[in-house]
Amino acid sequence: MGETRTMQDWLDGYGESHQNALNKKIHWVAVPLIFLTIVGLLWSIPVPEAMAVNEWVNFATIMLIPVVIFYARLSMSLTIGMTLWCVFCFAMCHLYESMVATSALPLWQTCIVVFVLAWIGQFYGHKVEGQKPSFFEDLQYLMIGPAWLMSFIYDKLGIKY
Repeated sequence: MGETRTMQDWLDGYGESHQNALNKKIHWVAVPLIFLTIVGLLWSIPVPEAMAVNEWVNFATIMLIPVVIFYARLSMSLTIGMTLWCVFCFAMCHLYESMVATSALPLWQTCIVVFVLAWIGQFYGHKVEGQKPSFFEDLQYLMIGPAWLMSFIYDKLGIKY
């Protein structure tokens, strides 16, 4: 049976491959964009009629459940921040869909373009860093990246996590 990592263990492990200033700056842009685009892609999946209770019940909002469980087992404080970030992402998807003109790209197409560009940025940042992305070691680091950024915001605000 493996050892249980604390949120701080995860954040420290993630931080080891994120020391270069340029890589950190890239992550401050790319990680939120990647998270947002994943939400947007999930938001865009057609919902079966049986699930279509209202416009807010979709695959993005349903996936919030395992996301909250993942963070809650590590830090209730960061869970609140990440849940608020998810709600912001939902609002952005809803806003995009409600404002998009017929000639603009649908949400899912915009998300794919931004997702690819953000990952190119991420890999460039890690090339500059000289370190492989953390998720090559453990896929759970894909969920830690956004929490790592949130932890810096919490530190600035004096919020414990």
